[in-house]
Amino acid sequence: MPNSELPLPAAPDPGGGEALPEILVPPPGPRSRSALERLERVECPAFGRRREARAQKSGADMLPIVLSHGRGANVCDVDGNRYVDLCAGFGALLLGHAAAPVRRAAEEQMSRLTLALGDVYSADVKIALLERLAALHPGPSPMAMLGQSGSDAITAAIKTAALATGRPGLVAFEGAYHGLGYAPLAACGLRESYRAPFAEQLNQRVTFAPYPRDEAGAARSLDAIEAALRGGEVGAILLEPILGRGGCVVPPDAFLGALCDAAHRRGALVIADEIWTGLGRSGAMTRTGATGAPVDILCFGKGLGGGLPISACVAPEPIMRAWAREAEVVHTSTHAGSPLASSAALATLDALHAGQLAERSRDVGARFQAMLREALRRAAGVVDVRGAGLMVGVELESAELGLRAMRGMLAEGYLILTGGVRGETLTLTPALTIPEALLSASAGALARVLAGGREADAGVRGGAPRKQS
Repeated sequence: MPNSELPLPAAPDPGGGEALPEILVPPPGPRSRSALERLERVECPAFGRRREARAQKSGADMLPIVLSHGRGANVCDVDGNRYVDLCAGFGALLLGHAAAPVRRAAEEQMSRLTLALGDVYSADVKIALLERLAALHPGPSPMAMLGQSGSDAITAAIKTAALATGRPGLVAFEGAYHGLGYAPLAACGLRESYRAPFAEQLNQRVTFAPYPRDEAGAARSLDAIEAALRGGEVGAILLEPILGRGGCVVPPDAFLGALCDAAHRRGALVIADEIWTGLGRSGAMTRTGATGAPVDILCFGKGLGGGLPISACVAPEPIMRAWAREAEVVHTSTHAGSPLASSAALATLDALHAGQLAERSRDVGARFQAMLREALRRAAGVVDVRGAGLMVGVELESAELGLRAMRGMLAEGYLILTGGVRGETLTLTPALTIPEALLSASAGALARVLAGGREADAGVRGGAPRKQS
C-alpha cells in the first residue's frame, strides 16, 4: 500500500526550505477540498464544528488546506502550493521541517533500537538525554522525568508538586493553556468551555489569577496570588513565562521573580511551563532563566523532539525525591522517552547549541518585531505587536479581523494562526532557522492583507494560476 492514496502533485521544489511562497491554485484547492471530505467522514466532529464556528464569526471560507511535504521554512499542500510556514507545528519545529540533524539521528536510531523497556531496561540514548535535560535546571542535583507530550509533562509536574508539598491546591492564570489532559485541563484558563463538560471530574482546588501585561497588572496578579496562598492548601503555582495561546503576552520581568518569592514564603512550588517558551523559542534556553526567576520545576515539550513527540519535567533532587516512596507510585507510559524520540531530542539540543539558535532567535525576533511595527503602522485594526525571540503576537481589534487576516495570509502564501482569549491575536512562531528575508516578506504581506488586499484573492504571487494536471 502506498504511503497515501493522494498522488503527490508536481509541487514547487522547496529546495533548502528558504523559498518565497508560490501559489498555483487558490487555497484550498480541489485536492485539499476532496481530502477534507474524506477527513470529515472519519475525524471527531469537534474540529469540523470549530471550523464552522470560525466561518460564521469571520464571514470567511475557513476550509483548511491539506499539507503534503515540507522542508525548512517551507511547506507544500496536496495541490502543489508552496507556503512560508510561520507556525512551525505550533512552534514545535524549532529547526524547521525535515531538519537534517533530526532526520539523520532518527534514521540512525531506527537501525539500532526503536523501543526499549521504558523504566525497566532503559536505552543508552535515553540516559544521555536525561543528563542533557537535567543540565538545563540551575538547581541542586536536578533530575528529569520524560513524557510524550507537553500535557504529559505538566501532569508529571503537578503530581510532583503534590507529592513534595502534600498540598492539592494550584494557582493558575486566566488565559493560560497547558494542554488538555485532566490534570492540566483543571488549570486551563484559556477557554472555560474546555473545562465545563468535565468540571465534576477535575481538581476543584484551582484558583485563577489575572495574567499581567504591565506593572499595574502585575501588582493585581500578585495580590490575587497572595490571597490564594494564605489558605495553606496551594502546593504549586503553574505559569507560562510568556502567555502562549493566550496571545503572546509578555509580563514584566520582575513579576516572575516576585511570584517565586511569594510562593516560597508560603511553602509552595513554582512550575514553569517552558513547553512553548523554552529551548530558544523566546530568545533563551529558558525564559525563566533569562529573567532570573528561581522556579522549582521546569517543563519542556513541543520543540524538544524536533517533530517527534517527547517531553520532560525537570526538578532538583530534593523535590524529585518525593517520588521515592515505600508504596510504589510512578508516572510513566510505554513510549515515554523512547529511543527514537530521545535521539531526535539530542540532535535538536546539539543543533540549538551549535547554531547558537537561542541567541539568533533573540536578535532576529527583535528585528522581526521592528519590521512588523513599521509595516503595520498605518494598518487599521492593529492594537499591539509584542513577544520575545521568535514568539511574536500581533493583537488586532477583533477575533473576526484575526480570522480574516489568517485567511488572507493563506492566500498570500503564509501560514499563521490566531491566538488570544478571544482569538484576536495573530501568533507567529516560525522555525528558529528561518531566513530574515522571508520574515520581511511576511510583514509586507500582512500589511497588504490588513489594508484590504487579497483576503480571498485567487491571484498568484509571481505569475498567473496554473491549471492542475
